[in-house]
Amino acid sequence: MSTGLVAFTMLPGVMQVMRLPEQAEGFAKLGYPLYFMVMLGVWKLLGGIAVLVPRYPRVKEWAYAGIFFDYTSAAVSNACRSDSVGHVVAPLVCAAILVCSWALRPESRVLGTIRATGT
Repeated sequence: MSTGLVAFTMLPGVMQVMRLPEQAEGFAKLGYPLYFMVMLGVWKLLGGIAVLVPRYPRVKEWAYAGIFFDYTSAAVSNACRSDSVGHVVAPLVCAAILVCSWALRPESRVLGTIRATGT
């Protein structure tokens, strides 16, 4: 469930890749260039796909890390801009859901799982 929510929150990447005016305005307010918005949108889409696809635990680990950086950077950017509390708290709530998704993933999707040998 939490993994699906994480992937869903990456869907706005489509709007960023399409350079929708609302997205561009938000990035401009934060002082980021338009090319950064498009690049971030592509990475969001790839990260959302990566957490959903079975296997490839190393890719998943990188995707989880990247999405975590995205959420926390969004919170910091909005806080530094003295934006509303909602714009700071929302990405942090998403980051908490992401951590739940990462922590609750099946053992088969864990990179470098250490198994007890009994010796």
